[in-house]
Amino acid sequence: MDAFDFTIEKLGVCKQPSPLHLSMLGDARIAKFVSDEEAVIYDIDQTISSDTVTSTFSRGQLLEKAGPREKIFFNPKKVCVGIVTCGGLCPGLNDVIRSLVMTLWYQYGVRNIIGIPYGYCGFLAEYGYEPIKLDPAAVRHIHLHGGSVLGSSRGGARIDDIMDAIEQLNLNILFTIGGDGTQKGALALHEEAKLRGRILSVIGIPKTIDNDLSFVQRSFGFETAVSRAVLAVSAAHTEAESAINGLSVVKVMGRESGFIAAHTALASGEVNFVLIPEVPFDLEGPEGLWENIKDRMIRRQHAVVLVAEGAGQSLIESSDAVDASGNRVLADIGIYLKARLLELSKRDGLPVNLRYIDPSYMIRGSEANPNDSIYCSRLGANAVHAAMSGRTGLLVSMVHDRYVHVPIKLSVGQRNLVDPDGDLWRDVIIQTGQPPLMVNPQNQDSPIA
Repeated sequence: MDAFDFTIEKLGVCKQPSPLHLSMLGDARIAKFVSDEEAVIYDIDQTISSDTVTSTFSRGQLLEKAGPREKIFFNPKKVCVGIVTCGGLCPGLNDVIRSLVMTLWYQYGVRNIIGIPYGYCGFLAEYGYEPIKLDPAAVRHIHLHGGSVLGSSRGGARIDDIMDAIEQLNLNILFTIGGDGTQKGALALHEEAKLRGRILSVIGIPKTIDNDLSFVQRSFGFETAVSRAVLAVSAAHTEAESAINGLSVVKVMGRESGFIAAHTALASGEVNFVLIPEVPFDLEGPEGLWENIKDRMIRRQHAVVLVAEGAGQSLIESSDAVDASGNRVLADIGIYLKARLLELSKRDGLPVNLRYIDPSYMIRGSEANPNDSIYCSRLGANAVHAAMSGRTGLLVSMVHDRYVHVPIKLSVGQRNLVDPDGDLWRDVIIQTGQPPLMVNPQNQDSPIA
């Protein structure tokens, strides 16, 4: 706990009464404002011992609870708000945009709301994009569709140029909807605004379909991604079970974190082998993946392999190339496994009927399911409450099923990963029946790629 400081920065003293008709009293049968004294303990896990252990926490070790405040910082009639969506597509983007606009317009009376087209590139003059005027009519039905009504892009985070554009647009609040790279850009904009002495509230809404942002219990779109991946696995299992020695390989998202693959395996109950970036595996050798597939083929005559896109990168010739967001360009583990498993089956005289399914872009472009839609709606509303109360440099997050504020600098400092020693991966191993580690003895001390 000593390594974390959850203190949230504020632009100044909140002096204006909130236009929301809420209560500060308990048991009044009227929805309440949130007090600045309300907080959530981050580390709730404790070890039981024979002694009674009591803990005290400094204010900076407690997560500030999200929600509307009794006093606000910005004058709704004068404030100008910008919204930008960055990075890859994810179910729920339109739901968040709609929630932001509806809360700003109907709850706070804000009338000057603009959308920035195509991510951070939309701020840059050379692209020639004009801001999009947003109001309830413009966003009323967008949550029924996937994608982002504003468009999205990777890269373009030229901080000085973006801040110049923010000043020209006279923005007082900027909502950044995106993942690790987006929020690093948001943090840089927050710092640049302070250097320039500009009053700017920068509020991040975490979007990463891989669920890999730290201090974020669940990223929006994750549940939809898992539900769509389960459908792909179901089709893969049907194909495998209906063929002689049917072998299906399904690739899902997960550059550095295998949460989608792990949860999909648990939800479907039809996966036999799960491969994730956090756990190494050998393809060949007595303990490797192929020998385990062969063993299952002999016993059950079919198998389903679910692989996250970042798994097994040590097996493939690597590249130093990066994309526009600065992410390492991964080799395609799905195509690699498809080709190599066919080669090995021929070598060992065990012909397989192999099917390869990659539903990634079908998942990314999907509309959000009801649970994600609810989550997006509440994230957007709480982001507006945070901004209007003059908070800045934060992400709106969920921790222990509570909506909280997390400093952006903490969340982008490290990735959220599946713990190979944790209970999630343990449950995956138990359900699939795969070996805990498919690594040959001579490689078991090798670092994870």
